[in-house]
Amino acid sequence: MIKDNLEIVKEKIAKACQKAKRDVDTVTLIAVSKTKPVAMLKECYDAGIRDFGENKVQEILDKYDQMPSDVRWHMIGHLQRNKVKYIIDKVVMIHSVDSLRLAEEISKQAMRVNRVMDILIEVNIASEESKFGVSEMMLPDFVKEVCKLPGVCVKGLMTVAPYVDNSEENRQHFVKMRQLCVDINAQNIDNENINMLSMGMSGDYTVAIEEGATHVRVGTSIFGERNYLI
Repeated sequence: MIKDNLEIVKEKIAKACQKAKRDVDTVTLIAVSKTKPVAMLKECYDAGIRDFGENKVQEILDKYDQMPSDVRWHMIGHLQRNKVKYIIDKVVMIHSVDSLRLAEEISKQAMRVNRVMDILIEVNIASEESKFGVSEMMLPDFVKEVCKLPGVCVKGLMTVAPYVDNSEENRQHFVKMRQLCVDINAQNIDNENINMLSMGMSGDYTVAIEEGATHVRVGTSIFGERNYLI
């Protein structure tokens, strides 16, 4: 099932890239494996996926040693400061940096283990009260502050768009995210190359790709509905 689902997702990614006149290699597919058992992750791995996204620190810790060492783990959920130390040497990127205090803790822990952590700044692009993220208005100053920190490298922006029945409704948000990324990168803040866009999930990843997403976070379309009993 997973292999077949992946083929469908990859085909849709290819079509979206073709429509946007983009190379398919410019899009990283992150398999969102939250709540899924390791057996399903291994099936996904065997089908060629190496990038996996988790929302909870504990799930990364539980699955890390059970999966091959070349898996690239992405922290995509809300991250509490007191848990940064547990994943600082295990993930390739933290997508969900939404406060200066969190960024400072990531900096502190990265320096402790002598590494530079790639991060994305989470933007609450639709100003939803239920969502985490920096506001569009606060973003430029926030990025400047975070870029001053040692041990972190701001690679781009991330957003969780509203849940909608029609993915076209989120196009406006993806367009705005792309423009924010362009505007910030144009400022040459500390010579950072801020050009990654993590946006788009199972319901709207093709639209996100058409509007410039470099990373799409797809779970349900690969693994099926989530099982919160695990």
